[in-house]
Amino acid sequence: MRLAAIDSAESAEALLAVAVAEADPADVMPPVAGPPGWTAARRAAFRAFHRLFFQGLAGPHRTIMFGVVADGHLVGMIRMRRSGADSVETGMWLGRSARGRGIGSAALRALVAEAAAAGARTVVAETTSDNHAALAALRRCGALLTADPTSGKVVAVIAVPMA
Repeated sequence: MRLAAIDSAESAEALLAVAVAEADPADVMPPVAGPPGWTAARRAAFRAFHRLFFQGLAGPHRTIMFGVVADGHLVGMIRMRRSGADSVETGMWLGRSARGRGIGSAALRALVAEAAAAGARTVVAETTSDNHAALAALRRCGALLTADPTSGKVVAVIAVPMA
């Protein structure tokens, strides 16, 4: 498993192909009005959304998107957004065929290494208490989880090992 920057129209188009084939729009992008499914409007919004982040951590959005590559195939995405002087925020999605194979944990560990290289000391993720796969991956990567029983949200903090 490796990470590959989503930093061009070509790489964003490859990620869109995975999303269309392997995921529901609501799982991989902000909402877009209209009928369900991968409409032309949702595909255009997906492209525009990812184009915002082509400049990476140094860009105005302070975010880099990485494609998750397993067994030579693009299978999902994980992002890293600088959220403070020494912290980054992350989130990810994987296509259906990549789920349940340990790829999410491997991608998260690779992102923690990227965070260390970027000078971060913590990686923060937010999920929900019913997202068992995400919670398991976060636990496997040593995250400290804090749940809010009222909202169902869970905040995970991973300490980044210093080299």
